[in-house]
Amino acid sequence: MTRLPLQAVLFDMDGTLVDTERLWWDVVERVAAALGRTLGESDQPEVLGRPVEHTADWLAGLTGAPATDVAAELHREFTDGVRDSVVPRPGAMALLDALARDGVPVALVTASPRAVADTVIEALGAGRFAVSVTADDTARTKPAADPYLAACRALGVDPARCVAVEDTPTGVASAESAGCVVLAVPSLAPIEAAPGRTVLDSLERVTPERLRSMVNGELRVMSWNLWLGGSKVDDHRAKQIEVITETGADVVGVQETGGTAAQELAEALGWYHHRAGENLGVISRYPITARFGDPWVGFYGAAGVRVRIGRGREVDVWTAHLHYTPYGPYESVFDGLPAHELIAHEEVRLAQMRDALRRVDEACDDGVPVVLVGDFNCPSHLDREDVAWPVTKAAEEAGLRDSYREAHPDPVRHPGHTWSPIHPVHEDGSGRDEPQDRIDYVLHRGLTVLDSRTVVTGTPSPWPDVADNDWPSDHAAVLTTFAVPEKD
Repeated sequence: MTRLPLQAVLFDMDGTLVDTERLWWDVVERVAAALGRTLGESDQPEVLGRPVEHTADWLAGLTGAPATDVAAELHREFTDGVRDSVVPRPGAMALLDALARDGVPVALVTASPRAVADTVIEALGAGRFAVSVTADDTARTKPAADPYLAACRALGVDPARCVAVEDTPTGVASAESAGCVVLAVPSLAPIEAAPGRTVLDSLERVTPERLRSMVNGELRVMSWNLWLGGSKVDDHRAKQIEVITETGADVVGVQETGGTAAQELAEALGWYHHRAGENLGVISRYPITARFGDPWVGFYGAAGVRVRIGRGREVDVWTAHLHYTPYGPYESVFDGLPAHELIAHEEVRLAQMRDALRRVDEACDDGVPVVLVGDFNCPSHLDREDVAWPVTKAAEEAGLRDSYREAHPDPVRHPGHTWSPIHPVHEDGSGRDEPQDRIDYVLHRGLTVLDSRTVVTGTPSPWPDVADNDWPSDHAAVLTTFAVPEKD
């Protein structure tokens, strides 16, 4: 696959790079109050992300004051405020520095006038910006596409290969009209996620790699058994949110949700979610357009969703949890059962996997890739030559590929164990080592694997002293980065 590069990053200024959106609102509020008008939330669309002239004309129409006088006062107060204190938004300077190190061109695209923009550019460092486009530079400014198109022309780049970073609905409309991929970091007015648009609450954890993934149609899918919702670990919900944020996961298939974890995590992250029964869920930063499987599925089973991650790109993501007993690694290591008996004891899980595969096939559409994640509670036939574990073989025979083994073909060098970061010793008191195995998976059909890894944060204390662990689970998670093709 040819991976086209991220050609440029185009930053809005007010409220995105510098903390001036609140200053602009305060200035307009003061000027409006002096003219006898009190502003409220319903007035934000006429103020936030708008050029001075637009807001001045709007205020003049409301108050009867001359528009030129209103514009002059807004210019004066806002420029004085910017000159007195330019405060970068959290994470903005670090991201600018990282883009500079990677050689990614950066443009400033603002609806503010040139005089204000130049003051900010000087404060941030003129060398950080290859191009700047202001309200003075195009016939129409935001929400029209003109400013972003002008920046792309000046840089000689394709808008579709650029990420525009915006904080207002007006700016988002401008960037999307120009054909840019959009990262929205709302300041005052809320912004909804949408195809081709990612919404985050801060720039603090945004990296050039993350921006490249947005342009290249990449998708990070994680499988995570939350371990009874995470309830064994103190402050587990906040720790779960931190893991998801730090990994940059886009879609997470969860097991052992404790009933409510998928909904609570999605609400905290501002994401979409699907809850299935008491144990399964999928959360997604991208819109969920369909839900599959039995919504009242029991503790074990499978459930899925379709997510739309951008123009012409959809993926079906399923999460599954298979029965935990009898557990093959225990029977192999502790009981010494031969391969044929181990395989025979997989009947329950094999039936559950076949049911999941049947549901996946019933829901799939031509051209829509499939990802099946989950805690299968069994090893893989790709990891041990001595046992042809039938559950993973059934998935392979159905056309699903093991993303971790694609990225790491050698099971000796990269065992990828997910059970268990907190059980080095078997918990029966015998002192025997706990068998360490890869029992959590991210399988796929129709995608290209770019990377896959297991995830555990910190150094978890072993069971039972787990309450203070940073890692709020008894399983490692699996995170795979895919390239997603556009539909024909």
